[in-house]
Amino acid sequence: MPFQFTQGIMQGYYDFFRLLIPEPQNRIPITPSVVPYTLSWFIPFFFLAYLARRPETYLIRLLLLPTVIATTLASAFRYCWTIPALNVYNWGQGLAAEVVIAKALEYALTPEGILRIGESQPNQPKGKAKAESNGDASIIDEDDRTPLAKSNFSSLIAAFGDALNLAHEMRGAGWKFGVGTHIPKLIRPLERDQFLKVTLWSFIKYFLLLDLLESIIKLFPGVGTPAGGSMFYQNLPILQRYIVSTTIHILTGSALLSGFHMVYDLMAFIAVYSCNDLPSSWPPVMDNPWTADSMHVFWAKRWHQLLKRTFVVYGGIPGYWIAGNTGALLGTFIASGLYHEFAIYAMGRGFDPVVPAFFALQGPVLLLERVWRVGTGRRVGGWVGRIWVYSIMFCLAQPMIDSWHKRGLGGGMVIPPFISPAKFVLPLLVRAFNATVLAK
Repeated sequence: MPFQFTQGIMQGYYDFFRLLIPEPQNRIPITPSVVPYTLSWFIPFFFLAYLARRPETYLIRLLLLPTVIATTLASAFRYCWTIPALNVYNWGQGLAAEVVIAKALEYALTPEGILRIGESQPNQPKGKAKAESNGDASIIDEDDRTPLAKSNFSSLIAAFGDALNLAHEMRGAGWKFGVGTHIPKLIRPLERDQFLKVTLWSFIKYFLLLDLLESIIKLFPGVGTPAGGSMFYQNLPILQRYIVSTTIHILTGSALLSGFHMVYDLMAFIAVYSCNDLPSSWPPVMDNPWTADSMHVFWAKRWHQLLKRTFVVYGGIPGYWIAGNTGALLGTFIASGLYHEFAIYAMGRGFDPVVPAFFALQGPVLLLERVWRVGTGRRVGGWVGRIWVYSIMFCLAQPMIDSWHKRGLGGGMVIPPFISPAKFVLPLLVRAFNATVLAK
């Protein structure tokens, strides 16, 4: 009897799990009628962000957390894009859902709420005493009600903006959870019109570059199709095979970099132009990763820090509880690997341990750099450090990129063909080149 009871409980958990995250063949196609369901997570999540900026809301945040997690998982994994070229968007949904859940965990499980730098409680600077009532009820004249209503309305708008800022803040600039996160120096003009002009041109540049890189990747057999294929072509001699795979690898990495820049520029332009954000609130998303001369510098400064807090919540904090700073380091990178791989489950292409293994390896790599510094008294750096970084990112990372391509990453539609100059011009150039070669 106890065994049957336990089995029933476990079956119930499994059924609930599959309700939120069905088997790939049981997922619901995304159509206009189900789009509201795919966005339903935002309401409880935004309310949770609002509560995280209100004092004495710890209990209600804890009670709201399961709803946020359940709706977020269902929104990302229960519904799917069924057109093969759009399958990569399912991966994007999974990645976004994992970020939202990490934020929700931090908002709900931090007893004091999420504080800005210099606050002792939400919306209360350090050293500022709470306003206390004298115990007397105030009598409000009719003429005084309108200013009070305006004041309440202004407070509501301010609270809404505060929650919106928190919900969308990734690097934690100005927030306590962002202390220690590297943010690149501002390099664009701080005058609004000049900033918008420079950002628009940057967006166009990276749009065209991403379009070109994506179109080139799609020329490779297998790799460039939604069905996917390995970038290690077994029919080629080993030297040529790795020259081709390295080329695809560099193209893919460059496309990812261009995509980050393009999307960030678009968001910065919209925020400054439409929402009156200050240009200074949009520092560069990357800090020139090509110049990294150690893996520590690469991951801590040069690469984007948008997901740092996500990995810390999932792995860094639990790792610290288990094994201190070393555990935090290892846990953060293990979480990074699982983050990337769990999300790709949404594409219905299975689980590949190669991806988590690469990211998990970064923890020991950084520990090795620390051992080098302790043993030699010098940090990893210079041209030797640059070779070290490139050997890891251009050689050891190839199986990870290959894993993504085998599952259709390269065949996904990033830039729609009807706005893609490269998808129009490149095939013409290829046909002209082939015709020239055949003529000879």
